[in-house]
Amino acid sequence: MVVRSDQATRRHGGGGRSVTDPAAGVVHRLAERGETLATVESLTGGSLAASIVEIAGVSGIFRGGLVVYATELKARLAGVPEGLLDDRGPVDPDVAVALAEGGRQRCVADWGLATTGVAGPEPQDGKPVGMVFVAVAGPNGTAVRELDLDGGRDRIRSTAVDEALRLLTEQIIAAGEAAASAPR
Repeated sequence: MVVRSDQATRRHGGGGRSVTDPAAGVVHRLAERGETLATVESLTGGSLAASIVEIAGVSGIFRGGLVVYATELKARLAGVPEGLLDDRGPVDPDVAVALAEGGRQRCVADWGLATTGVAGPEPQDGKPVGMVFVAVAGPNGTAVRELDLDGGRDRIRSTAVDEALRLLTEQIIAAGEAAASAPR
């Protein structure tokens, strides 16, 4: 399922990371659950992992990440099927899910979080600037969200980081709710 979202930038101001910061929330929730995370990034080029490792205590939950900017590395390092990349290109919801699943498997993590998209300044393979997919793979399955972002390259990339973390937060909360309501 692809959830579409038109998002404006919601970056925090100032130099510090607040308690409401999406990365801090993810680290806190995963630490409480005793679960781990891996990232696979194309569009964001490592800034997703960087936002996570800024949080104190992250070493208990963050397994590592892959930056697979080149299309062939998405297949070679993250395990995205070459046929999928050939048929649809790197900016696709199923590619985003495959990146998240590949990161989860290759880094032996409970959760995988991925980004892919077009930050500009020009369209890529017929995909418009601002088309972004963020995806999560976790213990209860996968989720992907399509974002239609505007603004310049920096704004698109930073918003993609925030939205990936928000999607992961939603999935962690849903997994917790599912576990709490499961028969014992």
